[in-house]
Amino acid sequence: MAKKDVKTKNTPVVKKQTPQQTSDKTSSGVSVVQELGNSVRISFNSYLAETKNNQKLRLIDTFLIFLVGLGVLQFVFCVLVGNFPFNAFLGGFISTVAQFVLTVSLRLQSLDANKTVFKGITPERAFGDYIFASLALHFVVLHFIN
Repeated sequence: MAKKDVKTKNTPVVKKQTPQQTSDKTSSGVSVVQELGNSVRISFNSYLAETKNNQKLRLIDTFLIFLVGLGVLQFVFCVLVGNFPFNAFLGGFISTVAQFVLTVSLRLQSLDANKTVFKGITPERAFGDYIFASLALHFVVLHFIN
């Protein structure tokens, strides 16, 4: 009997990753998270330093954060539960966004750095305009919901 030639398959050589190689990937992922955390911390500390003596701006910013949270909550509710009374959802969401825009306008007029831009507008007038625009907005939204 003759010997049969055994064919061997050329299998590619696969390198196994050593713990050193995998830890490099993990550490770079951690460093990205650390960099993000550091940048958020630096930004927050800078914000606190800039608004240290101006409690009015901090109050406005807190209200802006509340409005963003309320808008997100309304949108999530619409996605999860449904938007059966669509006018109610639309009125609520649009009023939240519009109130956010009005509040940002009030914040811009309240900044000391923008005194040259808003020369003829006193803080009292800016707040009065804000109240009037908010009342007009909610009047329109109330009639839109029906």
